[in-house]
Amino acid sequence: MEHHINQCAPQKSVVTTTDIDEQAHNLTQWQQVYDQVSNGSFYGCIEGLDYPEAHLFKEFTQRALRQQCNIAPESIWFGIPRFSDQSKINGLQVDTHQFMCRTSDCDFELITPEQFTIYGFVINKQTLFTMADIQGLSLQNLTSQGAERISSNPMRLNQTRFLIESLINHSESRLHTPLQQDMLSTLALNLLTQESSKQTVAPSYQHRLAVVEKIKAFLHENPQQAVTITQLCELTFVSRRTLQYSFESILGINPLRFLRLTRLNNVRRELKQPQQDIPISVIAANWGFWHAGQFTKDYTQLFGENPSTTLKRYK
Repeated sequence: MEHHINQCAPQKSVVTTTDIDEQAHNLTQWQQVYDQVSNGSFYGCIEGLDYPEAHLFKEFTQRALRQQCNIAPESIWFGIPRFSDQSKINGLQVDTHQFMCRTSDCDFELITPEQFTIYGFVINKQTLFTMADIQGLSLQNLTSQGAERISSNPMRLNQTRFLIESLINHSESRLHTPLQQDMLSTLALNLLTQESSKQTVAPSYQHRLAVVEKIKAFLHENPQQAVTITQLCELTFVSRRTLQYSFESILGINPLRFLRLTRLNNVRRELKQPQQDIPISVIAANWGFWHAGQFTKDYTQLFGENPSTTLKRYK
């Protein structure tokens, strides 16, 4: 079995400046103008990752600003301040349970305070809408009045901040680019999905079983292929809700946990191979575990020993 570190993974960029116009220019594919509105020398930093159809970044600005912004064509922007520090979008106060969202069809204005950090990502609009359609999801209307601010569960917003921070800080783990981009798209879908009030008829047992068996067969034939929920929906011709219901009713776990458990078990099988000399981090990354600390925690919880213990025991 071939092992490698994905050389096509996005590379983290870090750009710092003491010039406010350079700060505005440094965001990928944005057209914007920053005006400084508080006294003192300026410092700014942008950490980012570029994907084929998305851009992820964390931006820090030392001084209070007024920002006139427009994002790349055919895109959607999500902005989540690290803290609720009196930031505003189009004159509307952003509260702790809200994030900001704008499409490339609309210019917008941000008012940001001193010592401001924001997590942001920009995703191709058509990519997101296609994923929503495949998964049978209904998204919020982004053109309605007040859509600049969207309310969300504070825990979900914290999870989003954590994921962005983790992707940026662990970019050296080289998780496959398609998986990273799918994680961002799934994140966007979770933030924008409306709960449907329509009553749906539960699929039959035979249909649910067929969905699960088809995915199990696919994973068996393609053991190390990076697989996303969207791809599983396409493979089985079902919505995300039906996919989840099928797994929970047949196997008692959701499809994400099934994928995770399958990958963890495959990592363990590799660690048990005689004369194993591949670094644990590389094996884990090849199976989609890019965060070393979380991988070790999940592995230890599942098997009752950490991966290095498994490796030593079977040498």
